[in-house]
Amino acid sequence: MINAKQRQDAANALLQAEKDRQPIQQVSKTWPEMEIEDSYAIQQLWTAARVKAGARVVGHKIGLTSKAMQRASKMTEPDYGVLLDDMLYPDGAKIPASRFHMPRLEVELAFVLGKPLGGKNLTVYDVLDATAYVTPALEIIDYRTEVPREICDTIADNAAAAAMVTGGRVVRPMDVDLRWIGATLSKNGVIEESGVSAAVMGHPAMGIVWLANKLAVHGITLEAGHILLAGSFTRPTAVEAGDTIHADFGPLGSIGLSFS
Repeated sequence: MINAKQRQDAANALLQAEKDRQPIQQVSKTWPEMEIEDSYAIQQLWTAARVKAGARVVGHKIGLTSKAMQRASKMTEPDYGVLLDDMLYPDGAKIPASRFHMPRLEVELAFVLGKPLGGKNLTVYDVLDATAYVTPALEIIDYRTEVPREICDTIADNAAAAAMVTGGRVVRPMDVDLRWIGATLSKNGVIEESGVSAAVMGHPAMGIVWLANKLAVHGITLEAGHILLAGSFTRPTAVEAGDTIHADFGPLGSIGLSFS
């Protein structure tokens, strides 16, 4: 474990790295004694500073939803980060690549809550009942630290959350089988990745079950209107200035964006 001052120093360093677009040394190297609990505390300090500066929390993202990624990160469960209003982009957006250091795209589904979701021992049915609609999404992940990273680095760095784009067709959660949403991700006209949403813990709502139960331990309830990125069902695709992206979700429509 590390002390309160060290946690604050780590959060400040990550804030500066984001501002400068210059990655810092891995926080796990600077403070090798840090643990998972420290990482989430650093993430909370980072979030509080961003909110104090004018940002607004609009949801959460869930990462490490596949067993393969958990094994690679030496984790036995997913992780989570916070979504802020200045991370949101509309379908068709032209996004400045200079905002990021090492941007990569992941294909996901976003759940938008129609009512609060909280309490322990929640199930998929609780999540579906609380969800107003589900929509296609792309998450942009980025690193504010050097690589390779330990899991403590990723969590402290807001679980690599950097931006997100939503688009396509919104659906009510009971109107489609959310396990079998397929998607392809094309970069500059070439398909780079494809996947199906069941790759997210067997059902994309399972990631949100995990998140709600995890936060309930700390007395936190997910709020109505919040956006919840359920987890990626493709591998990350690297992008840079000049790239044009098209994600095809079949019956749920598509998302397009470009990087300038």
